[in-house]
Amino acid sequence: MAAVDSSTLIAYLLGKAGTGVEQFDAALATGNIRIPPPVLVEVLCHPNLPRHHVDMVNALPLLEILPGFWHRAAETRRKLLTLELRAFIGDTLIAQFCIDHNEPLIANDTDFRHFAKHCGLKLA
Repeated sequence: MAAVDSSTLIAYLLGKAGTGVEQFDAALATGNIRIPPPVLVEVLCHPNLPRHHVDMVNALPLLEILPGFWHRAAETRRKLLTLELRAFIGDTLIAQFCIDHNEPLIANDTDFRHFAKHCGLKLA
């Protein structure tokens, strides 16, 4: 199983190529993909997203929120901010879902490297 970030999912929907897109496509083909809820929001908020893309994203299984999630996410972000590293709230929430479920994240966004180095996020 793996999770996907919005940057990779959007690239896939736009028909772009790249390692992340290929990893996502392979995981999708085998049914081994789940998405963190913030990714669902980031992707579905695009006003011109074609209906078939909306349907495809809505069909992907979501990672569930686990008890204590918000406190762990705050601690994760605090840890990175204390190190003076970039930790956007959306990225923090996505990373925390993956950390909680021990799911590797397929991401084109290099900001996740800080979560991998300092917080236990696995990158695919």
